[in-house]
Amino acid sequence: MTETRSHAGARLFGDHFLLSLDADERALVERLRALCRESIGPQAAEVARADVFAWDTFRLLAREGIVGTAFPKAFGGSDARQALRIRIIEELGRVCSTSASLITGTDLSSRAIVAGASETLQRELLPDLCSGELQAAFALTEPGAGSDVRGLQTTLRRTDTGYVVDGRKKFITRAGTADWFVVVGRAHDEPSNFIAVLVSRDAPGLQVSPTVGKLGWFGVPIASLRFEGVAVPASHRLGAEGEGFSLAQDALLRARIGHAAMALGRAIGAVEIATTYACDRQSFGKPLGSHQGVQWMLADMVTRIEASRALLALTADKYDRGDADVATFASMAKLQATDLCMQVVTDALQLTGGRGYLQDFPLERFFRDAKLNQIGEGASEVHKTVIGRDLVRRAREAERNPCLRDGSLVDY
Repeated sequence: MTETRSHAGARLFGDHFLLSLDADERALVERLRALCRESIGPQAAEVARADVFAWDTFRLLAREGIVGTAFPKAFGGSDARQALRIRIIEELGRVCSTSASLITGTDLSSRAIVAGASETLQRELLPDLCSGELQAAFALTEPGAGSDVRGLQTTLRRTDTGYVVDGRKKFITRAGTADWFVVVGRAHDEPSNFIAVLVSRDAPGLQVSPTVGKLGWFGVPIASLRFEGVAVPASHRLGAEGEGFSLAQDALLRARIGHAAMALGRAIGAVEIATTYACDRQSFGKPLGSHQGVQWMLADMVTRIEASRALLALTADKYDRGDADVATFASMAKLQATDLCMQVVTDALQLTGGRGYLQDFPLERFFRDAKLNQIGEGASEVHKTVIGRDLVRRAREAERNPCLRDGSLVDY
């Protein structure tokens, strides 16, 4: 007789991080959990079957106010703290990468508009972006530049009425559905000056490629863009001239925190699935989970996930406080969480054996989706460089370890 388990109730991973949220924030998380149990989770496999924009899922998240957490209250949003948003993204990532990436992608594509658009442009666009009536895309990455924003080659030439944009963009999420594109490039006559502008999808000279196929993350298609003499009015500049770089960096910072939360959610989901399988599967006359080797695998997974969740929670708090070192911590959180997720999902798939390899089993989808978190918004190797460079820079001025005597260590 098969044991029936409750779908709701105690979680395998504790809710200790919810204690830092207020009552309204916890209520939103609980409402989202219900959506995941009743709709998003059961439909995740179907949503991920084809790489077309998941409109039904997006509209559901918009109606429930989840999309609006990225927008100011004045325009219909809730301007949620990162401490709440990482919990939201983790919950979605636990069952559906598409849903989680719809939330992180909305933030990425709209952040520069929230932070840099004129009041007139904000009033015109933000309410509809918040409700999901309009879509935006973040056009930053180019064929020869991604994590290194200073390598951008797209140019903006000043005119009497605004700018003319020329260049190419690649790997642009939502390019096929976006009404507006946040474009970052260099001033034509001053290459060190970065400018961000908002370009309409209907702008003459803008070409959007067909959808580009990819390994995973179905439901949020990507495409390439080409700008050939695209005129943009001065009113559609985001921030002041020269602020394009900082606007891009803030959007990427929030996106890196989101990638870490999504990866940890997926890792949590993988452990839940693998542990359930270990309880159901018999091996050598006893449940698979009774074997010490399996228990040790699971122990290593859950311990490292909880440690990574703590680092991410600290990073979210640093962002909410405006700490100066938050960018380095975001790199650490993304590096740790996304590399860990790839390993956890791989080990969970290994533990479930042939079933884990089946398309009908969730871990096959989790496995394909996990890889992009290690690549998107800066590959793991890039973040190692960022972290190491920051550490070496600070070491020159940091307090010396008291165990050392005065003078150069070379003289020991």
